[in-house]
Amino acid sequence: MTEVLIPRAVLRAAGDTSSPVNRQGASRSAPTTLRIAEIFGPTIQGEGALIGEPTVFVRAGGCDYRCSWCDSLHAVDSRYRDTWAPMATDEVWQEVTRLSGGQPLTVSLSGGNPAIQNFAPLIAQGKEAGYRFACETQGSISQPWFAALDTLVLSPKPPSSGHRVDWQKFDHCLAAAKGCDQIVLKIVIFDDCDYDWARAVAKRLPDLPLYLQPGNSEVDPDKSVDLTAATERLHWLIEKVTTDRWFAPRVLPQLHVLVWGNKRGV
Repeated sequence: MTEVLIPRAVLRAAGDTSSPVNRQGASRSAPTTLRIAEIFGPTIQGEGALIGEPTVFVRAGGCDYRCSWCDSLHAVDSRYRDTWAPMATDEVWQEVTRLSGGQPLTVSLSGGNPAIQNFAPLIAQGKEAGYRFACETQGSISQPWFAALDTLVLSPKPPSSGHRVDWQKFDHCLAAAKGCDQIVLKIVIFDDCDYDWARAVAKRLPDLPLYLQPGNSEVDPDKSVDLTAATERLHWLIEKVTTDRWFAPRVLPQLHVLVWGNKRGV
């Protein structure tokens, strides 16, 4: 797989872009500067509804959450912000097309929390060329451009994350996404408390397809993953749903972790 990490850049050179973007969206021609932690691919989507799908990832820098088990701190923690590159939409688009060889595929907007930023112009530009767009966010910030996505993955964070979901804000995200081709839920499960919480969320949102995945607490990219432990966590979660005869969710692994461990850029 090809990894392209965006060169280090100091945000001061482009001014302070730490505040949320205009929530009214932007036209295709509106100038937009995005904080980008990395762009890489093509590789496969490793989890959720699009697992296995060829994808180029655009990972945004910055997040309004700080989960206890975050596996992408390089795109979240402010101590890494000098590694986030301020890029114009056209620069991001040029890198996406270079990596994909101009062949339309799925572009995944991830983070951090990509909903902090304005990806409307990038989505518009890409869709004109036949690319598909997916985005994963925790549902804490809504954006008008959700409606232009092909897939919106809403991943509310369970109790083990250390965060409490604001369901009013989450509902605003659902409302903003009307028109999106596919909206799904993805919940990470670390323990029985997370599992019980996920069941309550499923009752609250019964019309959304639900994907569950066991949590990965081994997030150091420089350390190898214990594959036996990873498969044991997956086995535990499968046993939970089958024993409870809870057949609504799909239980999936983090495929990229099983293949590459915690290596970045795959």
